[in-house]
This record gives sequence, structure tokens and C-alpha cells, in this order.
Amino acid sequence: MIAFATIRPYLTRAIEARLDLLDARHETAVRLFNGFLEGCPQLVVELFGETAVLYNYANPPEELNEVLSAVPGILRDQFPWLQAILLKTRDGTDEEKQGKLFWGSSLTSKIREHGVRYALDLQMNQDASFYLDTRKVRRWALDNLAGKAVLNTFAYTGSLGVAAQAAGASRVVHTDLNKRFLNVAKTSYTLNGFPIDKQLFQTGDFWRKMSQFKRAGEQFDCVFVDPPFFAQTAAGTVDLNQGMTRLVNKVRPLVHHGGHIIAINNALFVSGADYLAELELLCADGYVEIEQLIPVPEDCIGYPHTRTNPPIIDPAPFNHSTKIALLKIYHN
Repeated sequence: MIAFATIRPYLTRAIEARLDLLDARHETAVRLFNGFLEGCPQLVVELFGETAVLYNYANPPEELNEVLSAVPGILRDQFPWLQAILLKTRDGTDEEKQGKLFWGSSLTSKIREHGVRYALDLQMNQDASFYLDTRKVRRWALDNLAGKAVLNTFAYTGSLGVAAQAAGASRVVHTDLNKRFLNVAKTSYTLNGFPIDKQLFQTGDFWRKMSQFKRAGEQFDCVFVDPPFFAQTAAGTVDLNQGMTRLVNKVRPLVHHGGHIIAINNALFVSGADYLAELELLCADGYVEIEQLIPVPEDCIGYPHTRTNPPIIDPAPFNHSTKIALLKIYHN
């Protein structure tokens, strides 16, 4: 059993470090505690609007019971406006993995980031339906994709494409294998007053969809490639432990000369040096250029004074196991 007294100072310090990220309307989303790096690998705490989400990574889950019984009191004292606390247990039943109400009611269904509204379904999946670690990718999209044609592959709930749409992109196509995920993206469109063209939300296998786009002569100014670390269909396999090259090469023909691919590898056991070496090999022919490495926000990884543990695998020159590269694409 993990004693709460042991981790309380780590949790308190982590929360205090993030208070200036919160907004007066309680609409923001932040990671309050990354236990893997901040003192308790069995616990992660995220805040989505007025709902806190606790992730129990302990094995067996009961090892965290004392901590879990105390954390809600800490959160409610710090955030008296909190409406609900959701608990997700990674080594639990399917229902427990997706999340069970731990305290309160009325789970948050939307948040706001950089002025853009995003729909949530906090119990739809093992995660919270919105990835905090790609916040700076959404910022880049807002700053750079006005008037651009954008393809959002592995779109999940569409947040990267929603940011592109909010930027004023001329066209954003979302693709994902799961229609339910794309429906959340449509709700985000509705929240922001964006028109919904159902043809731009396409359900289907990545490998087949990219081949269809190529045959149709589709071209985009920017393609987001943010795949799961492993997925397999009859048409192909995604395994980020084995690299991103095949995925990047699959979408390269779809990118205009001078356009971009944002390639995200979130495989925990792929080091930053290995991923960079893979990307540099892609650049060897002169048709791909690493333009920028986009960091993960500090609240997701912890701050210098809150981090107590090193990452399992060194992500350098990236700052997190979610390794994000902006690639510029050239053609003859």
C-alpha cells in the first residue's frame, strides 16, 4: 500500500506550479500531476474544466487506495469550484479503464484552449479524449494554417484539425478508423460555429485512405500524422517501436511542394536520439527537412523543481516521450 503522506508533498508542489495556467472561467485543461516524473509513477492527475481525472496505474490497483481516498480532498480544497472527479484504472475492467465517477456529478463536456472550444467525452476511452501533450501543435496550427488545405490522419477526436479549422484553413479533412471518435470532432465544430461537411469526416483504414487520396490526386499543405503506438488492420500495421518512416512515406505524395508533415511518435521505449536518427535518414535524399522540433508543454512533463524521476528512456533532443517533429516536404 502506497502511503499518501509519502506523495503528498510531491502532489502539492506539482499543483501549485500549475495554478497560473488556470482561467477564471474554469474552462482550461492541464495536467496537474505527472507522477511518472514527479514522485508517484502510479498516479496521474489531469484537469478538464471543472472535472478532475485520476489515472490509477498501480498493479494491483488496490496499492493506490490510500492515496485515492485522500486526493479528492486535496483537489476540492484547492479547487472549490470542482464539479466532479473521474477515476480511470488502467489495470481494471473495461468500465474501470474508461472511468467511473469517483465524486460529484456532471462531467465536463467541453474545454477551451487558445480561444478554441473542444468537445470531450471523458468516458469514451482509456484516455480523456483530448491529448494535452499536443497543445503546442494546436498553437502552431492556429498560427500557420490560415488558407491552407489540411489532412488530419489518425484524427481521433479531431483536435489538431479543429485547431486548423479555427485558424481559417481552406479545407480540413479528418480520417479515423472509428466513426464515434470523429463524431466528437463534429461536436467541436458545432461548439465553434464551424459548418460541418460530412464528406470531410471520413471513416476508414489509414493505408487504404491514403492510397485513395493519392489515386484521386489529392494534395494538402499540411498533414498531421499522430498514430497510436500500435494498431493493426487487414491493410497494414502501425508499430511506432519499429519506426515512423513507412507512415511518413505513405503521406509524402499528398503534400504540396514546400508543405509540411507533423510527425508524432509517442512510443515510450523509442529514444529521442533514435527517432531523430530515423528522421535524419528520411532527410538524406534532400526531399525532407526537419524544420522544427515542437516541445510538449511543461505541465505535461513537470517543471525543474517538481520533477523527481528521470524518464524511462531519454527523449533528448525532444523533451518528452511524445516526440513531435515538423517536417518540410519537397518534390522535384
